[in-house]
Amino acid sequence: MTDSGRSAAKMLLRNAVEALPEGALERKLGEGRPLRVKLGIDPTAPDIHLGHVVVLRKLREFQDLGHVVVLIIGDYTARVGDPSGWSVERPLLDAEQVDHNAATFQRQAFAVLDAERTEVRRNGEWLDMGMEDLFRLARTSTVAQLLERDDFANRYAAGEPISILELLYPLLQGYDSVAVRADVELGGTDQKFNLLRARAIQEAYEVSPQTVLTMPILPGIDGVRRMSKSLGNYVGVAEAPDEMFGKLMRVPDDVMPAYYELLLDEPLDSGRPAVESKRALASALTARFHGEAAARAAAEHFNERHVERTIPAEVEEAGLPPGERVHLPALLGERFGLSRSEARRLLAQGGVRLDGEQLEGGEMDLPASRLDGAVLQLGKRRFVRLRRS
Repeated sequence: MTDSGRSAAKMLLRNAVEALPEGALERKLGEGRPLRVKLGIDPTAPDIHLGHVVVLRKLREFQDLGHVVVLIIGDYTARVGDPSGWSVERPLLDAEQVDHNAATFQRQAFAVLDAERTEVRRNGEWLDMGMEDLFRLARTSTVAQLLERDDFANRYAAGEPISILELLYPLLQGYDSVAVRADVELGGTDQKFNLLRARAIQEAYEVSPQTVLTMPILPGIDGVRRMSKSLGNYVGVAEAPDEMFGKLMRVPDDVMPAYYELLLDEPLDSGRPAVESKRALASALTARFHGEAAARAAAEHFNERHVERTIPAEVEEAGLPPGERVHLPALLGERFGLSRSEARRLLAQGGVRLDGEQLEGGEMDLPASRLDGAVLQLGKRRFVRLRRS
């Protein structure tokens, strides 16, 4: 491989979790031709969030090196529902909802990808197949091979149902790689089984097997679970600047290094005050999707609403209870002399703020990492800054 090839491989492998088989990506790049780099996305929701952006940015790096990105909108596989990481069969979507989500998703993807260098396909083009073709696809894998997948294995061991439709999902995703003759496929770490199965399916159809590149899964703004719209812990790329900036200011300190590495391509400065790092993160990402002027206006708006008019310069400090999660009604009761029922009522009414931001009524338990160093506010005049002991 040439020096430029090695340099390209090093850049593409930055922040990736695994490239499989080992050395395969370097060999593909050494072929000296534009590679077909695939990402399949099921439009189960209309909006792209920052978790999707992690993988989309890696695709953009391939594009900038002259490779072709094949973005597969899974209009057929979305009707099946990828069971990865789910303990039950996923709910099915109707065709109208899938089509609506697909159109929105594709439009938002071009906020990251170069539209001129993206080939967009819908897998309904080839998955609307006859029974003979489906039988051929089914012969590429055994039930034992499919049950090697962690979520299937766990459900099978627990005696929980697994539908035939779910077992077909990895085969359908793998056939996508056959249809577009993918050289490389990207996905989150939860997709590793499906991506490797696609290699075996390509070989069964006498197509050169793809290289697999897995990317980290971005934590949501709750700092606990993966970013997901269904979990409500996401930041959408099409959200208004004020909303985007405000949500990013809620990212817990302990997951900020992941946001910096995966979204800004730079390490978090551990010597910088956390609130300054968070502001820099929120400003940079808001500017990326909405422009510098909108980012500045969002920062000013955040200051007016959550800092300048609410939190005094001197605030009494108090220790947090032990443990990784804190029950807010108990904390409010202890710090402000309330009953737990009264604390729940105030939370439900929006009467409690954290660093000037109104807490939602359903937020009864928060990670201690999010509360550490933050100012808890009750009403207009009662404040306490929380610290881990």
